[in-house]
Amino acid sequence: MGFAQLQTVKQPPVPDSVRKTQVFELGEIVITAPGSNRMNDRITQSEMESNNRTEVSRALNMLSGINLTASGPRNESMLTVRGFDLRQVPVYMDGIPVYVPYDGYVDLARFTTFDLSAIDVSKGFSSVLYGPNSLGGAINLVSRKPLGKFELDGSLGMINTNGYRGNINVGSNLGKFYIQAGYSYLHRDAFRLSRDFESTRYEDGKDRDNAYRTDQKYHLKVGWTPNQQQEYVLGFIRQQGKKGTPVYTGNDTLNSLLKKPRFWQWPLWNKETYYFISKTGLGSKHYLKSRIYYDIFKNALFSYDDNTYSTMAKPSAFKTWYNDFTYGGTLEYGTTALQNHHVKFAVHFKKDVHRENDLGDPEVRFVDNTVTLGAEDTYSITDKLVVISGISFSTRKNLTAQELQGSPPTIANFPYAGASNAYNGQVGLFYTISSGHKIGTSFSHKTRFATIKDRYSYRMGTAIPNPNLKPETADNYELNYSGAFAGKISLEAALFFSKINNVIMNIHNVEPGKMQMQNAGKAEYMGLEATLDYRIAKSINLGVNYTYIARKNLTNPDIHFTDVPNTKVFGFVQVRPVNGMAITTNAEYNASRFSTSYGTRVGGFTLFNILASQRIIKNMSIEAGVNNLFDKNYSLVEGFPEEGRNFFLTLRFFNHR
Repeated sequence: MGFAQLQTVKQPPVPDSVRKTQVFELGEIVITAPGSNRMNDRITQSEMESNNRTEVSRALNMLSGINLTASGPRNESMLTVRGFDLRQVPVYMDGIPVYVPYDGYVDLARFTTFDLSAIDVSKGFSSVLYGPNSLGGAINLVSRKPLGKFELDGSLGMINTNGYRGNINVGSNLGKFYIQAGYSYLHRDAFRLSRDFESTRYEDGKDRDNAYRTDQKYHLKVGWTPNQQQEYVLGFIRQQGKKGTPVYTGNDTLNSLLKKPRFWQWPLWNKETYYFISKTGLGSKHYLKSRIYYDIFKNALFSYDDNTYSTMAKPSAFKTWYNDFTYGGTLEYGTTALQNHHVKFAVHFKKDVHRENDLGDPEVRFVDNTVTLGAEDTYSITDKLVVISGISFSTRKNLTAQELQGSPPTIANFPYAGASNAYNGQVGLFYTISSGHKIGTSFSHKTRFATIKDRYSYRMGTAIPNPNLKPETADNYELNYSGAFAGKISLEAALFFSKINNVIMNIHNVEPGKMQMQNAGKAEYMGLEATLDYRIAKSINLGVNYTYIARKNLTNPDIHFTDVPNTKVFGFVQVRPVNGMAITTNAEYNASRFSTSYGTRVGGFTLFNILASQRIIKNMSIEAGVNNLFDKNYSLVEGFPEEGRNFFLTLRFFNHR
């Protein structure tokens, strides 16, 4: 929403037992109007901890306008923002892009929240300084920065009887130098299905077969601040993971997985990021920021013959390795030299390299270069009226695109495809009616380049590549309001509308039995968000948020948009009966949603969760809770049931608040 303030219902207030962390400001990319009015929604680390949200996707699911989704056949956790998926809403870490070069997605279950200070979400009206592909907004994961000379916090916990977690964060700020380090580990052997789940050929119920996961993360950051105008930071992040993919358990006769199930495992899901971020003041009215990064992504996918996961003799079996890397940088200049203006200019460069091969085959390679130029201005017409505008130009050029031909396979080059260009622009008008009451309206024209997969994938022999795909475009409109009443009630509301052109769609039978990705679609998204928070008493807080989204396929109404329910409601009640104790109950309702473009649905569902937190000594607290309290049998994707009733127990320790 326009003037997002996190003291509203997006999540309950923080219990006394949860410590607070400092946000790493150099890692932010936000549009900020005078008076500290942020043009994005934010979830802090304290709020993630107080709600036991250990994955980025499930933390963000508490916000209005955001829906938790999944790629069942790949066992990936995803989400949509006002109907836009993660290809159209890129994910960043401290402003550095972390999405996968090949298909533009990112598995948010691999991104845990243990080392974050905040998550920022921009919807539609996102800063052009993010760079390319922010068609429907942007998500930025912001790391921590220590405040004191020695800071320590961590946790140890169990999840049901077959999972456990642990993390530790250590930081030290010595004035001109600071260091922040963290380690986390999360493991599940499986998850328990609901008792209402009916067994199938490849799933007998109880513990979900082949649903294991292990994720660990290392994060180290060293900073130097010689004075108040300068800051220089070196950072390193290593993620190591592995997971299984549960087998399809549905009954959709049109789904190929019914007759040809996949027996997949990912023995390797590793990612490393090296980065340098800086800010240099140039006098009192000018500054220069930079981000330089090198990101490595390696994973492996193994396909087995059956659910014993022991043999690979069938034609469907394979071993595939992916070996990607990205490097690039951003340079941003800002000035307040013009009266009542805060002007920013930025240039981005990004090189994406995707490499893959099956066992025994040569490695094929794809290389894209992307350059973006952007400018943004915040103009304070009066103390109450602010205009924010931005414009950017992006160009993407493919340098290398290879395929395998013949038997034995040899490497051949795809025909050269010319550069693809995209223009983005936006303007927002924001007015403070009175103290605590604000309104805003905005328009943005945003774009998304086709991914390497969109342009070059044969999709296991069923598709024809299309290297000349044009960018998708979206015109996003919004009207929003935020207000506070009597110091106890806060309200936010937004109406939004998006018109999308050049939608990249599967066009079937371009040749007999072959489909192709083409810019053949037009669509409209529209909806309403409302968030209400009511502090009933000092120790009792209540809140609810509501989202309605309608998506229309204007080109072909018979092809349904998937994964987004038209209605979602999230609400909570938090009670603090005694000092240091908090009991939080929350409920979430999702309406039915389409699971396939040809009309298969999954039913709506309502979930209830409860969490209790108690400070036991000065530097330690204990938490216990139950998720899916009534053991609801539900799915986000048809044929891939979610977790039934589950409990957790966590011991937290810290030396600061």
